[in-house]
Amino acid sequence: MQEEGKDTILLVDDEEMVVRSLEGFLTLETPYRVLTYCSPIEARRVVDEAGPISVVVADFMMPEMDGISFLKEVRRRQPQATRLLLTGYADKENAIRAINEAGLYYYLEKPWDNEHLKLIVRNGVERSALFNELSARVAALEAAHGELAGFREKLVKAFL
Repeated sequence: MQEEGKDTILLVDDEEMVVRSLEGFLTLETPYRVLTYCSPIEARRVVDEAGPISVVVADFMMPEMDGISFLKEVRRRQPQATRLLLTGYADKENAIRAINEAGLYYYLEKPWDNEHLKLIVRNGVERSALFNELSARVAALEAAHGELAGFREKLVKAFL
């Protein structure tokens, strides 16, 4: 389902106007595939079906599910996805909660500056790519470690 060579950005906000504004800007100004939802419940379903997601931008206050709860689920299902919280209610306590519970990368306030948003999304895509590269290298090291342990066992058996 992922377009070849394009990173995916998932936008979730219960306000249609906000979603369309973000979608229009990111579609015109960035090379990314942009998925949009006004319902976190619907967006939650697509997290499992959309393939790898690089960046998720979620509104904080939504009627069906708050943004922190949504981003916690994204973190569990796609840990490589960079998680951004968009809010009109700047609140230090909720920012700290989002960092701790959802592994929040950035806390954006409404109204946002488009150029700043573009920079944060680009950095988020780069962070996601680095996470994926690190995960692949860790897996390769673990495989090599297992292989070496097998060789060690054979050597010990051969010389005993």
